[in-house]
Amino acid sequence: MRIAVFDSKRYDRATLSQANARHGHELVFFEDRLNIQTAALASGFEVVCPFVNDRVDAPTLAQLAKLGVKLVALRCAGFNGVDLAAAAKHGISVTRVPAYSPEAVAEHVFALLLTLTRKTHRAYNRIREGNFSLDGLVGFNLHGRTFGIVGAGKIGAATIAIARGFGCEVLAFDRTPSPERAEALGCTFVSLEELLAQSDIISLHTPLTNETKHMINADTLAGMKPGAVIINTSRGGLIDSSALLDALKSGQVGGVGLDVYEYEEGVFFEDLSGSALEDDVLARLTTFPNVMITSHQGFLTDEALENIADSVLCEVSAFARGEPLTNLVK
Repeated sequence: MRIAVFDSKRYDRATLSQANARHGHELVFFEDRLNIQTAALASGFEVVCPFVNDRVDAPTLAQLAKLGVKLVALRCAGFNGVDLAAAAKHGISVTRVPAYSPEAVAEHVFALLLTLTRKTHRAYNRIREGNFSLDGLVGFNLHGRTFGIVGAGKIGAATIAIARGFGCEVLAFDRTPSPERAEALGCTFVSLEELLAQSDIISLHTPLTNETKHMINADTLAGMKPGAVIINTSRGGLIDSSALLDALKSGQVGGVGLDVYEYEEGVFFEDLSGSALEDDVLARLTTFPNVMITSHQGFLTDEALENIADSVLCEVSAFARGEPLTNLVK
């Protein structure tokens, strides 16, 4: 099948091309994001392969349907950027990659967290300038701290395992708690309110839906333990960024690690070093010494990229053969 790969980077081209040796599809790579302005690029393709910040809304899907596209094969877990009702209306199937490497994202949680708690980013810059002073670099142990996991799916479960390895007491909030899952994971399921009030560290691992949008807001931030550290490697829209900024300024939040941001489209994955950052909230967040931001790189490991490529192309091959789709989004 002919596949138009949108929002593609060098690492996408390398891993998809390597995986495609086993499938034999025709891959054409576009650096453009998929949206209504770029949908015409999909002319002559049966499959489009967008990424997390592509905008596959109703107008885009209508245009894709006119061009003969039959499958949207997402190479990410999140599908909030796709209008599923519009896709169904036009007879376009949608697949995703639900579990490319839970460990990749879970490990990135601790890359952000340890940077914040041990201030290694500040120490690194000091040493490069010849400053070997330790003043202002006092951190805190993870051992013995209460670690709150919001969303105990595959990534949340992998994060729980690492947190337990550090000697943390783990609380979790999930839609489907049970004593059996709590015992298997080594956590205690509690309400969201209790988790926020008791946790020293809070890590978000839920999808972005109408119910979870801005679940971290002015009210829930006020209900957190003062000085708590928040890590978000899931979806930027889970956090009200303006409210987060206020909580940082007041000291209610002690530190923040973000691999996602609610207005990251057009910013993350791009080199903007030669221009001004137009997002005032994001620009302000980057000025805080207790805020660590990475550009949606939690998935960016060799293992995860290989899994993503293989999963996407296996779904396309199954679609071409008329077989049931394992990762169909309904």
